[in-house]
Amino acid sequence: MSKLTDVPKRILIGRALRSDRLGETLLPKRIALPVFASDPLSSVAYAPGEVLLVLSIAGVSAYHFSPWIAVAVVVLMFTVVASYRQNVHAYPSGGGDYEVANTNLGPKAGLTVASALLVDYVLTVAVSISSGIENLGSAIPFVIENKVLCAIAVIVLLTLMNLRGVRESGKLFAIPTYVFVVGVFAMIAWGAFRGLVLDDTMKAPTAGFEIEAEQQGLAGFALVFLLLRAFSSGCAALTGVEAISNGVPAFRKPKSKNAGTTLAMMGLLAVTMFCGIIGLAMASNVRMAEHPATDLLENGVAVGADYVQNPVISQVAEAVFGDGSFMFVVLAAATALVLFLAANTAYNGFPLLGSILAQDRYLPRQLHTRGDRLAFSNGIVLLAGAAGLLVWVYGADSTRLIQLYIVGVFVSFTLSQTGMVRHWNRHLATERDQAVRRRMYRSRAINTFGAFFTGLVLVVVLVTKFTHGAWVALLGMVIFYAIMSAIRKHYDRVAEEIAAPEGPTDDVVRPSRVHSVVLISKIHRPTLRALAYAKLMRSHTLEALSVNVDPAETKALREEWERRGIDVPLKVLDSPYREITRPVIEYVKNLRKESPRDAVSVIIPEYVVGHWYEQLLHNQSALRLKGRLLFTPGVMVTSVPYQLESSEVAKRRARKQQEWNAPGSVRRGPAEERPKEQSTPKG
Repeated sequence: MSKLTDVPKRILIGRALRSDRLGETLLPKRIALPVFASDPLSSVAYAPGEVLLVLSIAGVSAYHFSPWIAVAVVVLMFTVVASYRQNVHAYPSGGGDYEVANTNLGPKAGLTVASALLVDYVLTVAVSISSGIENLGSAIPFVIENKVLCAIAVIVLLTLMNLRGVRESGKLFAIPTYVFVVGVFAMIAWGAFRGLVLDDTMKAPTAGFEIEAEQQGLAGFALVFLLLRAFSSGCAALTGVEAISNGVPAFRKPKSKNAGTTLAMMGLLAVTMFCGIIGLAMASNVRMAEHPATDLLENGVAVGADYVQNPVISQVAEAVFGDGSFMFVVLAAATALVLFLAANTAYNGFPLLGSILAQDRYLPRQLHTRGDRLAFSNGIVLLAGAAGLLVWVYGADSTRLIQLYIVGVFVSFTLSQTGMVRHWNRHLATERDQAVRRRMYRSRAINTFGAFFTGLVLVVVLVTKFTHGAWVALLGMVIFYAIMSAIRKHYDRVAEEIAAPEGPTDDVVRPSRVHSVVLISKIHRPTLRALAYAKLMRSHTLEALSVNVDPAETKALREEWERRGIDVPLKVLDSPYREITRPVIEYVKNLRKESPRDAVSVIIPEYVVGHWYEQLLHNQSALRLKGRLLFTPGVMVTSVPYQLESSEVAKRRARKQQEWNAPGSVRRGPAEERPKEQSTPKG
């Protein structure tokens, strides 16, 4: 069985890496950018479209507000990037928003941030992959006809790539991400040249459409609410910004400096692409609608349910490069691919945060385990499962999923920046160096503005998106918070219960006597070996115990026992209902009641077989007994193995695979970085 599972495992994720090779998996900035920033960079493929979709409710006349919304998003992006540059220098350990909030605002705030980030990471995978499937589906009908199946297949593929390790997956993701960025910048530059220098007229495929406004003549509060809702949809461009602050440990040294530089590069690239696409969409007269089948009109007639509304970036690329041109095809392919890879931001953030939370006892300890390739494998698999479930429930529909989006990330933004203000206040109270104080004042001002602005956006997002699906994200946060609180209470209770006391207790006092019981069904080699082992225990009392299920077999057992002259008393329990487990459990409990200070040692002979299907045919009664006896205080259970011939086959197979790690082997704790080897000077 080990060979059957281990060989495919090695083929899919590669050979296991030693812990001292962790340093070799650290990322340079050129690889870290596509690994940690693929989400905010790729969001320019759908964030401009979300802005136009919301504005279309008031008709095409509302489109002239889109540049101002873009400016607001840009200001917010630069604010968040500047704020997080303070985070990566102050907290380089990788805890990110969770560590900042937990340290400065308390455990409840930290847990709130952690819940928000976990939800947002799951949504990042679901939204990015669903959006990529829709982009790809416009060219390949099979994909759009089987959206859910294709989306889940992509999730599985990304999971396998990430299980191979951060550095290896980063190399795979770098090329399409950079092709996408270069393609978008080429589109913006060529579009600007055509419009400003050549004075060409660029028309999107929807330029001739009209939009039937769902709400005519919006003004006053209704118009303000619509603009705020469009702004909150455009804020999808900011998702994933926090991933770099969570992933500082994955950078090469100097970690904080490299992370801060990568963060600045990501912000500059994202806002330039976002504004460029919005500008070209206005210049080429792109038309979008929330309900295109009824709200988009061609020659005064609704386009109908058969019409497929292409994303804004696709329409702009067609207007700038021409339909079917080489650059159009390259950008379309890169866009679909980078949307899939955008989920990689979550694949790096979720497992790392899960590991930190597991270390703080808020999540199961298994999430703190590094896998074969020094990645947090359990966290990667958990993220994939949660995202796959969400994609299945929502039918891989990015329009429905995106309404759940960005709530969690702005909760973490706001609490993190508030925590940073407390951080600077605490350090300013003790710092006396004036130059250092001036830097702290500047950093505090940046974080204060960041906390205010992101808090304001959070209110806007909650007000404008709550009824459209944001409540689901909030419910997810509450569920995560409750689960993590319950896990922490459990671990705390267990730790308190098993803590070694200073003085003498019943746990360290030697039992008065040990009563050993050997369970037998018939006399054979495993029974004789178990009896021989039990005699070595030098127990106060030793007896063999059998259950009378078949009178004829029990009679034969007694006769054989007497014939062999075995010097261990044999006790037979009656079982009128042919049960085996219950009579043994009751007998052992009665022994404990009669002498509470005695220990009872139950010895069970077991077969060792070489194939998994043989295990199904043996030892089932022993497994049930051991499971029940575990809950009986003062009872120790010992298995005495007897190797059958088939186990020799398994032994030889295991010997051949000694250099491999068995599937499911546990690797606890963070791996240490590999120390640099000292070179010996020649001569």
